[in-house]
Formats: sequence, C-alpha cells, structure tokens
Amino acid sequence: MRSQFLLAVLLALASTLSAQQPPQTNSSVLDANGTAHITRVIPVPTTISSEAQTSLRRPADAEHQTLAERRTTTDAWQTRAGEASRKAYPVNIESLTIANVPVRNILPLEDKHPDHVLINVHGGGFNSDSGSFTESIPIANLTHTRVVSVLYRLAPEHPFPAAVDDTIAVYRELLKTYKPAHIALYGTSAGAILTAEVAVRLKQLNLPLPAALGIFSGMGDFSQNGDSWSMYALRGLTGSLPVAGTQPRSTEYTGTTDPKDPVLSPLYADLHGMPPTLFITSGRDILLSGTGILHRAFLRSGDDARLIVFEALPHAFWNDISLPETKEAYGYMADFFSQRLNR
Repeated sequence: MRSQFLLAVLLALASTLSAQQPPQTNSSVLDANGTAHITRVIPVPTTISSEAQTSLRRPADAEHQTLAERRTTTDAWQTRAGEASRKAYPVNIESLTIANVPVRNILPLEDKHPDHVLINVHGGGFNSDSGSFTESIPIANLTHTRVVSVLYRLAPEHPFPAAVDDTIAVYRELLKTYKPAHIALYGTSAGAILTAEVAVRLKQLNLPLPAALGIFSGMGDFSQNGDSWSMYALRGLTGSLPVAGTQPRSTEYTGTTDPKDPVLSPLYADLHGMPPTLFITSGRDILLSGTGILHRAFLRSGDDARLIVFEALPHAFWNDISLPETKEAYGYMADFFSQRLNR
C-alpha cells in the first residue's frame, strides 16, 4: 500500500511539473473533422520595435470580470490613457450633447480646417468605452481637425441598433453644419464594426455618405467567426482562449436581430459606392480575419479600400502610445483622413 501511495505521489508530481513546463516542440494533428490541434513555439519576433517586443512579453491581465467591473476598470484605464495621449498630442476637450446624444468634442489647439469634422465611434466590445479619448485625441492633434467622439448607448442594456441610431443622429445634425465631403467616420474594434454598419444604414436611408471611413480592427459578419478568432485572444498569443465552438454565441449586442442582417453584418449588404476606406489590423489581432474579409468585400464591390497589416502585434495595439508602431499607425490614419477631406 505504501509503495502504491508513493507511486501515486510521484506520478502526480511528474504531471504537475509537466504542466508547468511549456511545450518545446511544434506539432499539428488534424482530426476527422479537419480541426487542427496545434502546438507552436513562437518566439518574440525581432521584426518589430524593441518597445513592441517588450509589450509582447507581458502576460495578459485577468479577463474574467463582471460587466460592472469591466466598465469600472475600462473607464479608469481610458481616463489614464487619455491623459497620456493628451500630453503627447495636446488638444482641448469638451463634453457636449448633439441630437440628444452625449459626445466628447476634441478640438486641436490650432484648428486649420474649421469646415471639416471627424466622427469617432469608440471601441469597447459595445458594452464599455475603451477609446473615446485614445482614438480621438491623437487624430485631432495630427489632422488639426475637430473630432466628435460619439458616446453611444451601450449593450446589453441597449442592443443593436441603438449604437447605429445614436451615431446617425449625430451625423444628421453635423450635416447641418458640414458638407459630407468634409466629414469622415472611423473607429477601432467595436467602433470599426459600427463604422461599417453606420455607412450601410446611411446608404439605405439615402443620406449622403461621408468622404472617408476608417475601419481599424473590425469585421462585418456576426453569423460566423474568422480563423483568427480561434487562434488569438485579445492580447494575441497570451490570455484565455476558449476552444472555438464550445461556447454559445454572445447576443448582448446583436439581440434578436438576424446575424446576417445587412446592417448588423455589412458583409451581406450592397457595399457598392462605399466611401474610400482605410483598413488597419495586425498579425496577432483576434479580428485579423474579420478585417481582411470585409476589406475584400469592399474590393469586390469596386470600392477604394486600402489595407495595412502590422507585424505580430495584438488587437488594437495603437491604444498604447508608447509603441513606435502606434505613432506610425496614427500617421497613416491622419494622413488618410487629411488627404480625403482636403480634396
């Protein structure tokens, strides 16, 4: 009995030590359904900046939070990150209400284009605000143009199409002051998805479309997930990642709407005649596939659609202003909007 007990202890110890040691070899096995069971040893690439390499070495933060906790931590982070952005990219900030919708009014210190306006719809998974400062401040500074960041109603309390309706209400009101040729609409993550949704809805309503769109790490199909959704977490290769197909699809944002509704999922819409659009994503972005698929849909529709893919970095990396790649990404965004609105 004693020997059996010792054997059991040793086996348990060996199993624990094995679990603590990460795999040191690559493997890939396809099961009968073609599902790949993969182990890959992926070093931090030297093809990115040293700052980005350091960022990739950081483990992911705890991701299991209640909605209230997520909103509290996200709001606190957005405030801190917004202050850092403002130090690097000085602007003035006001709180306004446009068409009964609260907005952040981001004003450059020198407004060189008083007849132009950029509309930002922030990221945050549709249930929180992870970008109304960080997505707007650098762009207002670099373009010397006013940015209106829409604080649209959040899910799950206000599912689709509440965010679309709020954004269109702000857009309609701004059309009273600005020509559509002098308006651009853009967003990151949930805001990137919302950007495409709003553009499709504007077309359905026969409203003039803005001069440019910015879809920065988004997607256009709520009926299915792209390949990158199965490979990456929000922090790329670190963080919890449920096995694809093992969890029910979230309906917090979509509600009871058909996932293939052409506004909810613009991949199924008539995209012909969309404004010139800049797509940006990155090599370890959970929405890499979604961004690429929607970009190709724009191309198939004959639209002017440009895609930039940054090496190795995770989802919406440009929220971290310490990265040289972020400065580069902001430059592409700002130059694109300036060129389109100054025509």
